Amino acid sequence: MTDWQFDVPTSGSKQLPPDPRYVDALTSQGYGFEVAIADLVDNSIDAGAKDVVIHFLRDGDFLVSLLVVDDGAGMNEEALDVAMTVGGRRDYGADKLGMFGTGLKSASLSHATSLTVVTKTKRSRPIGRRWRMEQARTDFLCDIVDAKYAQALLDRYAERPITWQGTVVRWDGVKDFPKHGDLAQTDRYLHRVIDKLGLHLGLYLHRFLDQPDFNITIAVEDVRSGIVYMEYGVEPLDPFGYPMPGRAEYPRQFQAHLPTVGELPISAHIWPAKSSMPEYRGLGTVLDRQGFYFYRNNRLVQAGGWNGFRQPEQHLSLARIAVDLPKEYGDVFRLTVKKAGVEASPEFAVAIEAAEDAQQRAFAEFLADAETTYREARKRRGPERKSVIPPGKGFDPDLRKAIDAELPFLDGEEPISMRWRRFDSDAFFDLDREDHVVYLNQKYRPALLAGRSAGLNDLPVLKSLLYLLLHKVFESEMQGSREKDNLALWQAILVAAAQSEAERNGA
Repeated sequence: MTDWQFDVPTSGSKQLPPDPRYVDALTSQGYGFEVAIADLVDNSIDAGAKDVVIHFLRDGDFLVSLLVVDDGAGMNEEALDVAMTVGGRRDYGADKLGMFGTGLKSASLSHATSLTVVTKTKRSRPIGRRWRMEQARTDFLCDIVDAKYAQALLDRYAERPITWQGTVVRWDGVKDFPKHGDLAQTDRYLHRVIDKLGLHLGLYLHRFLDQPDFNITIAVEDVRSGIVYMEYGVEPLDPFGYPMPGRAEYPRQFQAHLPTVGELPISAHIWPAKSSMPEYRGLGTVLDRQGFYFYRNNRLVQAGGWNGFRQPEQHLSLARIAVDLPKEYGDVFRLTVKKAGVEASPEFAVAIEAAEDAQQRAFAEFLADAETTYREARKRRGPERKSVIPPGKGFDPDLRKAIDAELPFLDGEEPISMRWRRFDSDAFFDLDREDHVVYLNQKYRPALLAGRSAGLNDLPVLKSLLYLLLHKVFESEMQGSREKDNLALWQAILVAAAQSEAERNGA
C-alpha cells in the first residue's frame, strides 16, 4: 500500500471534446419561460440597450415566433461567433449582468427548437447565426444567416427600437405555444403568459425600469396584417415600494461581518400589514416572499427566502431584507446559472445572527418588530372571516385595498380579474375558472357607463358586487347543482337589468 499523496501524479493530458448530446444537458436546467426571457433582457442591458421589445408574432390563430429586440451596441462577427459558441469564452466586466456565457443558448434552446441571432453595430453590416436543436445535437454546426434576411429583419424594427445598431433574438418552434389553431386558447395563453412575464421582469429588473431612460415593451403582432393589437410597457415592481413602512424607524441599516468578504450592509424593511399592493403580493405566496432579496449589479437575483438562516413563518410575512452582493464574494455566495436564486454558505447565517445597526441593536430585534407588527394587525381585524381569493386586474386600487382590509386573502392563489370582451350571446358574464377571470359582455358596457369614459378599472360598484357574488365559485373545485342554479339566477337578473339600463339610456 502506497503512502497517501496530497496531489495526484499525471503522465500527460488528452483532449476530450464534449459529445454533441451535451446540448441536451445544457438545455435541461429547468429554465422557466419568464426566467429565460429575463436572461435575454440581461444581455440587452449589458449591451447598453435603452429600449427592449419582446415581440410575440402570430399568424391568425397560431403563435409562430417570439423575438427579443434591443437597441444595444450590437456585435461584430467575432463577438457573435463567441456568443453563439457553446461554452464560448467571454470576459464579463465586474458590473455586467452576464456571468457564465451560457444563458443565451441554454435559456433559448430550453424553450425553442431554433435560435436565431441577427445583429449589427454602428460600423458593421447586419450578420446572423442560427442554432437548430436537431443540428446542435449531432455536429455543433451553426448556420450562417443569409445577409439579405439579416438586413430585412433589422429593417423591420428600424423605427423602434433599432436605429443605428441593435440585436434581434428570434425563437422558432416555441415548445409552450398552443399547438392547435384555436383563437380562444391562443388569447388565453397570451393573457396568462404576458401577465406573468410582465410581473417577473417588473420585479427582477425593477431598479433598471425605475430609470427614466430604460423601457421594456411586450407586444403581439399579426404577421399578415402587421397590426399590433396588444402592447404595453413593463412597470417596475419594487418589493420595497410601500408608501409608508409598517413600523416607525424602518427601514434600518445593519452591518453583517463576513470574515472572508468583509462588511456587508443589509437593509431591513417591515411592510405595512394587510397590503394588497402587487409589490407586496408579487409572484408566488406571501410566505415565499419574506426574507432576503439579493441584488447583483442592481439586478434582483433572489426574491425572498431565508437561505438557511431560519424557516419561513406566517408571522414574519412582513419582513424583507435587501442585500447588495459585493463585487467579490468568494465562496460565501454562489449564484445559479439562471440567476434566480443564491446559495449562501453557513458563514452568511452566522454573520446575520450577529449583525447590528449603528445603535448596536441586534438583527433579532428587527425580526421581533416584524412579528409584533403582523400580530397587532391580526388583532385589529376583528372576528375571523374565511379567507378568499383576492381581486386583481380590473379592480380599482382603492377597492382592492378596501376588500383587503375586510377579508383575509388565500396565499398562493391567482387573483380574480375582471375583463370586458365581446360575446356571441346576450349573457352578462362568463367565467374562466382555470385562470380566475370574470369576463363581462362588452355589449352592455356603454349603457352601464352612461356616457362616462371606459377604463381598466371602470364601474367599481358593479365589479365589487360581482366579486362578492362570484369569488366562492373560484374557491370551490366543483360546481354543484346549487351553485349552477345560483349562476343561472344571477345571469338572468343581470341580463334583464343591463337591457333595462340600455333602454333607458338609448344605448
